[in-house]
Amino acid sequence: MYTSFMRIPIFSLLVLLSSISAFGQIDPVKIEAFATSFAEKHKRSKDEVLAILKTAEFQPSIIEKISRPAEGTMTWERYRNIFIKKERIDAGVEFYKEHKATLEKVSADTGVPAEIILGIIGVETYFGKIKGSYKVLDALYTLGFGYPKRSKFFKSELEKFLVLTELEDLDVNTIEGSYAGAMGYSQFMPSSYIAYAKSFEENGTRDLMNSPEDAIASVANYLKVHRWKRGQPVTSRAEMTRKITGLRKQSTRPQNKVSDYTKIGFKPAEKLDANLPATMIILDKEGNTEHWFGLYNFYVITRYNHSPLYAMAVYQLAQEVKKGMN
Repeated sequence: MYTSFMRIPIFSLLVLLSSISAFGQIDPVKIEAFATSFAEKHKRSKDEVLAILKTAEFQPSIIEKISRPAEGTMTWERYRNIFIKKERIDAGVEFYKEHKATLEKVSADTGVPAEIILGIIGVETYFGKIKGSYKVLDALYTLGFGYPKRSKFFKSELEKFLVLTELEDLDVNTIEGSYAGAMGYSQFMPSSYIAYAKSFEENGTRDLMNSPEDAIASVANYLKVHRWKRGQPVTSRAEMTRKITGLRKQSTRPQNKVSDYTKIGFKPAEKLDANLPATMIILDKEGNTEHWFGLYNFYVITRYNHSPLYAMAVYQLAQEVKKGMN
């Protein structure tokens, strides 16, 4: 046994050991407690809930992936190169042409620009080309019962997923998504699906797996509910008018004004209202650092994904697609 382990590369060994540990944390008592609670809360049969959970499969690779997300390990330069590519931009332009009428109507209704909606769908799923290959039930089961760090959150999402499948008449055993349990064109978690998903057609069903129109309406609704500011800018590159050192990374939620940063030596690349709420986004590059004015709509994009790298990728992809749209 010892000699066989010695043949395993050290990284693989660590992954194997963490998987064994995670599997050991899936306590049948906790599964039983979840089923009991769900059945009482939603007036369902406990045996029925347990029967569904017994079909779920623990996936060690999910624990590995969520333990090292790309946003936490990449520089901005590497992260940007994943999403701001000609092929993805071209796919966005084609998606716009195909769904132009839907995008323009939703944008007019919500105030969210069509290119921002496209930027999110483009970063999330390559405009529907990559929606995820994990069974959502497996993902939420694995993280809810095998990932103590965020067990409470993922058990809550598992509960919402079981509610959602009944609410929207979805097959609990076939819906696929990301390793974290996000689904469809827009990669909504179950709680977001229930709260923010919209049908483009009045009184229609909310089908984020197969309907790009519903996904467009739902992304815009998510941003609108999170207080997107109609007609306001998202961000602007910040140029230094003098050497500035010692500036620490700040919250993505604006707590200052544009004028506070211009006073200390930052100049926006585009003209900005000096009174707009702002923060300073600092993006690390290999051998360099970029500074950007983070305005309120930039913060709204981070409500979709809290990483400033994500929000900036959405914005820059949106701008590239917009050029093709025009």
